[in-house]
Amino acid sequence: MATAAAGTADCWRRTTLAGALPRTSAAFLFLSVVAVAAIISARWITATTAFQGRLARLPTATTAAIPAAVLHPAAEHPRPSAAAPLPPPTSRPPPPALYSISCPAPNLSQSHPTEPPKASQTLARALSSSSSTCASSPGPPPPASSAPPSSNRSCPSYFRFIHEDLRPWRAAGGVTRAMLGRARLTATFRLVVLGGRAYVQRLRPAFQTRDLFTIWGVLQLLRRYPGRVPDLDLMFDTVDWPVVRTHLYRGKYAEVMPPLFRYCGDDRTLDIVFPDWSFWGWPEINIKPWHALQEDLKDGNNRVRWMDREPYAYWKGNPSVSATRQELVKCNVSSTQDWNARIYAQDWFKESKTGYKDSDLGSQCSHRYKIYIEGSAWSISQKYILACDSMTLLVTPKYYDFFSRSLMPIQHYWPVRDDNKCASIKYAVDWGNSHKQLAQRIGKQASSFIQEELSMDQVYDYMLHLLTEYAKLLKFKPTKPPEAVEVCSESLACQAEGLEKKFLIDSMVKSARDAGPCDLPPPFSSRELKMLKQRGKNSVKQIEMWEQRALRA
Repeated sequence: MATAAAGTADCWRRTTLAGALPRTSAAFLFLSVVAVAAIISARWITATTAFQGRLARLPTATTAAIPAAVLHPAAEHPRPSAAAPLPPPTSRPPPPALYSISCPAPNLSQSHPTEPPKASQTLARALSSSSSTCASSPGPPPPASSAPPSSNRSCPSYFRFIHEDLRPWRAAGGVTRAMLGRARLTATFRLVVLGGRAYVQRLRPAFQTRDLFTIWGVLQLLRRYPGRVPDLDLMFDTVDWPVVRTHLYRGKYAEVMPPLFRYCGDDRTLDIVFPDWSFWGWPEINIKPWHALQEDLKDGNNRVRWMDREPYAYWKGNPSVSATRQELVKCNVSSTQDWNARIYAQDWFKESKTGYKDSDLGSQCSHRYKIYIEGSAWSISQKYILACDSMTLLVTPKYYDFFSRSLMPIQHYWPVRDDNKCASIKYAVDWGNSHKQLAQRIGKQASSFIQEELSMDQVYDYMLHLLTEYAKLLKFKPTKPPEAVEVCSESLACQAEGLEKKFLIDSMVKSARDAGPCDLPPPFSSRELKMLKQRGKNSVKQIEMWEQRALRA
């Protein structure tokens, strides 16, 4: 525009001057004007051609939204024949197709209570529905040649425990139907995957919505890695405590060793550990899906610098679920004793009435130290506490979940004695306040582990590798049980209401993953596993020696 305006003004001045010159000069000036106009036209042609070249390289989804007059200016302005040919469009892989959920219109003739039911009915309605809404579930596995390539990254070290958890059945020669039948004795539900489609048989009610959100997690795995989850048949127990006692299945009794999945295990049992339901949300106490809660915890860490935090150990939870938590309450500050602990009892009923204003996990990163203590068994709070940048004071645990076996004392947490909690907590806080940089480093290493090695990417990869390795052990071909019903994201989300539905939708996998999962590391050798356990024991003994020395002093 500026060039054209300058050229026009220049022409006007030259034309005025030409009236006073001889005819030869006028002719010369006329030729000059023509030359200038040709240059301007050439520039316009070049700019138009380049613009069209850029449009030709846009993805189809983008160009489809651009008006035709912009895509094809020649329709309004004929293109000069001197224009250069358009460059060929570059080939790009199409983006993954986005999943969507389409729910049928609700039956308005059905009565809807004004108050939500005390127990969730979502899974029960999905399993009793007479019409299937699972037409868009993942289809049969694609050919091996079209499987996603490896991600070329190694899985975190805790993935190696997949081999350990399945080792007993590998040593027994595999999983038989008789073994699976025995696992049914305490299982909450049975899950069968056939050709990328999931079938569920509910065996007994679960506490709250543990079964619903666990099954939902598997359905999202099928969406994330279509065709990668093998056919399988498993039993899942949503109760806290592991029940497959090691000593009961030695020798000839290994032939009936039940392969039972659950959320935690211990050193005396063989239960197969699986990610817990809260990674997709816990609506009963307003705990968000993990991918969103991770961001809240990250923001909470940035609100108060570690050095500016309260120099005490913080714990908030339900003390009534176990004797060890009731003992922890005695460590709270009183008029006669200060154990450097600030203990708060959590009343979930009261919280539900006030909109959970005082239970926001992102706002609980305000102390330099946070206490983790088990409840009736393992507690899902462990990941939230470790994510806070505060040095975690971990009361000697009895149980483990799928990732916690790779946590090391002094590196990721500070061990606290279960048989002398109050004095152990006081020493830990005194030590941390005297060694602030070291204490801060322990807290940071733990939160980095949670943020980097426990993302939802890693959770789904762990699930995929665990189920794949388990399926390899099956000595029978999985088939659909007569009582099982197909479930999919649509059948569950469309039956849900309120916060349940919100968390299901918020945690839904939106598209398939292009790359494959992380590379599963090899099993531990017996020497490696022994050294790993010994390293942890040595660190705990070192802390106990420091404590005893301080008490004697």
